[in-house]
Amino acid sequence: MKRYKRVLVWFRNDLRIHDHEALCVALERSEEIVPVYCFDPRFFVDTEIGVPRTAPFRSQFLLASVFDLQMQIQAKGGNLYMTDGLPEEVIPELALKYNVEHVFFSEEITFEEKQVENALEQNLWKAGIKTASFWQSTLFHLEDLPFPVAHTPEVFTKFRKECEKFVDVRPSFPEPIAIPVPSAVFDESFQMPEWLKVEAIVDERCAIRFQGGEVAGKKRVQEYIWNRDRLKNYKDTRNGLLGEDYSSKFSPWLALGCISPRYIYEEVKAYEDKRVKNQSTYWLIFELIWRDYFKFIAKKHGAKIFQLEGIKSKSEKWNRDRDLFDKWASGLTGIPFIDANMRELNTTGFMSNRGRQLVASFLVNDLGLDWRWGALYFESLLVDYDVCSNWCNWLYVAGVGNDPRENRYFNIPNQAQRYDGEGAYIRHWIEELQEVKGFAAHHPFLLPKSEQQKLGIGDKYPYPIKDLSW
Repeated sequence: MKRYKRVLVWFRNDLRIHDHEALCVALERSEEIVPVYCFDPRFFVDTEIGVPRTAPFRSQFLLASVFDLQMQIQAKGGNLYMTDGLPEEVIPELALKYNVEHVFFSEEITFEEKQVENALEQNLWKAGIKTASFWQSTLFHLEDLPFPVAHTPEVFTKFRKECEKFVDVRPSFPEPIAIPVPSAVFDESFQMPEWLKVEAIVDERCAIRFQGGEVAGKKRVQEYIWNRDRLKNYKDTRNGLLGEDYSSKFSPWLALGCISPRYIYEEVKAYEDKRVKNQSTYWLIFELIWRDYFKFIAKKHGAKIFQLEGIKSKSEKWNRDRDLFDKWASGLTGIPFIDANMRELNTTGFMSNRGRQLVASFLVNDLGLDWRWGALYFESLLVDYDVCSNWCNWLYVAGVGNDPRENRYFNIPNQAQRYDGEGAYIRHWIEELQEVKGFAAHHPFLLPKSEQQKLGIGDKYPYPIKDLSW
């Protein structure tokens, strides 16, 4: 096996040093490495709906994650070179500057990221520098699938059953003992561009304050699974709406690769060996398989996951009423269960899985709005934004994705009764309705006129924009 003098490792959505194949192989095959992270300005521009692609909650989490990565590398004797610009231009410049012979990086899946990879490889090839990419974002490895990725089943259940039957989860890579870097890397300092200098004010009502980085991610796993022993009841609590521990909330750290899915899998297996194995422990792995599924579906279908007709090439007439969309986005639809979820998103950068399904269904099924607007809004705000999970979930709800059922619809009154029968979630997030007792908080517009006037229904809080037949 050829050894190199120096390899550049480009970090992307893999901001960790545990279970990092590219990093481990680079350390094994070279005397020194140059670890690099490049902030790409294209991910900080405004979208067509007038919101930034990466709003403050996401930006802060990303910054914290990159700085944590720097500290993890420094603790191993190295340093992270941080910069900004177009990676396909910046990385070749750094490769030449530090005389590296090879550039290693994690393979991404979706259209824009693949364009960057292709341009990077072309520019490095022109400079006589080789590249190697590594698949390390999923639980099941791409090479281990029991079918070509182009034949990934269009129904999740078939995908899950075949993978569970035929695929073993590979063991995770160990954390490096030392990370040697060229001495010149220690002399570099990062001048943060103005478009990265943002501050998100966290609402005191938020259930959990997400701190970016590998250390915080591992701490959350430790607390949820071991210290608080919540895993044993995960299946029963995962559809909750209030509190820190109704769900694992590992998703923000998974999205940026601060923790790997295999790390979580191994923790679950250890928990099953030492404490209990039940439906809840399996269900967390089940959710990781869902995450895998959307990544392989995105790889199979390419740019189609971003197109209006979706992967079904299904032509629909979508409404593009900006006023309706703004009411949905602002939490001013007059439907408290929708508004509470949107206000939680707007003030914390997070929303429960149940809430995401409900607000997405309302946007596409009740308002008939362009589902891509909803996907873009989620992309901007969600601290756990994952391109494959986000866009494939929206495809699913919009009926142009992998849902085997046609026209899946979430009945908001029924969902409200089932998941917030006492109205506690409404009162937590909608100040205007804090005085409304019980389930009436879900339909204050049905209260006696005198009570509506006291509450300011129609004034402080709007009447519904859609009749849902309460």
